[in-house]
Amino acid sequence: MKIVKPRRVTLTYTQTLAGTPAEIFPLYCPVKEALWCEGWNPVVVYSESGVVERDCVFITEDGEAQAAWYVTEYDFANGLVEMIKHTPGKTFVKLNIVLAAVSEEASQATITYSQTALSEAGDKALEAFTAENYTTTMQAWEKAMNHYLRTGELLTGLPAF
Repeated sequence: MKIVKPRRVTLTYTQTLAGTPAEIFPLYCPVKEALWCEGWNPVVVYSESGVVERDCVFITEDGEAQAAWYVTEYDFANGLVEMIKHTPGKTFVKLNIVLAAVSEEASQATITYSQTALSEAGDKALEAFTAENYTTTMQAWEKAMNHYLRTGELLTGLPAF
């Protein structure tokens, strides 16, 4: 057995979103994300309900590979979404979202990505996963979601996230 100390980077960002948890929470979904996230297009979604739920699995493109996502928590009552993303031979990623109302018209989403490298390719992914790049990604996500919440339309031309 080989035991290796993980090569891991964890970053957190808090977004302020123009909506209630009831409006926002359903958008953390591999199907509904396409409504507000330009370029989001899962290859396949395995779901009993047709949308996100606990134990939902979906596949996305990750460069030349495919990544499998597994929804471990989808708990509206506690404002918690957690997913694990595995890109074979490269990385495991844990995505954790905690959503809470801050007023009658706004919520905050604290979004944490924790990436663990599984290989040299994973190490390169970690090198690119900087606080600056993460902030840029999270700000684009925040802007896209807020635009959708206010207008019901997809905002285009943002950095990919």
